[in-house]
Amino acid sequence: MPTNLTLFSVNAILLLATDDRARILTKYYSAPHQATPVVPNAPGTNPYSTVKEQKAFEKGLLDKTNKQSSDVILYDGRVVVFKMEGDVMMYVVGGGEENEILLYSVVLCLRDALGILLKNSTDKRTVIENYDLVSLAIDEIVDDGIILETDPVVVASRVSKPPAQDIVNVKEIDLSEQGLLNAWDFGKRKLAERLRQM
Repeated sequence: MPTNLTLFSVNAILLLATDDRARILTKYYSAPHQATPVVPNAPGTNPYSTVKEQKAFEKGLLDKTNKQSSDVILYDGRVVVFKMEGDVMMYVVGGGEENEILLYSVVLCLRDALGILLKNSTDKRTVIENYDLVSLAIDEIVDDGIILETDPVVVASRVSKPPAQDIVNVKEIDLSEQGLLNAWDFGKRKLAERLRQM
C-alpha cells in the first residue's frame, strides 16, 4: 500500500513543568492538507482534540518519562523524544512511523535555542517570563507540524533580532537645544491642525 509523502512530521511540542506537573506551553498540530476525509487514527490527525484529552496524554507522558534514562520512547502509538532542562521537560511528539532522529534534532534545536535566548537559564519561571520568545522560537522551528529549521543559532537570531527597517537611526536625531525647539514647534503645529479638523 503506497503511503502519501508529506512534510508533516510533528504532532505536538510540549513544555511541561516537572515540579507541579503543569503545562507551560503546548502546541498540537494537525496535518494542514488531508487528501481523504479525516479518519480518527490516520497519521496526520491529532487524536487529542480536546483539552481534557491533551491533559490526560500529558499526565501519562510525564508519568512514563519521569525516571527514564533514554530520550526516545513509544507512547500511545506515537514516537516521543524529550529533554529535561532544569524543571522543564521538553517533548516533541510524532507519528508512530516517524523518524526518531529527525524529531530528536527538533528537540535539541529547541533546547539549544532556548539556552541561547534565555542565557542558559531554562527553568519554569524564566520560560514563563519570556513566553513570547519561547513561543516565537517554537514557531520558527515548526510550522503546522512541518519542520522548518533545526539550527539553534539561526532560530535564536531570527527570534531576538528586530527587523532592520524598524530600527530608528539614532544618529539622525538632533538632540541640541535648537533641535528640541524644532521638535516642539512641529508637535504644536500638528496638534493645532488636528484640533482644527475636529
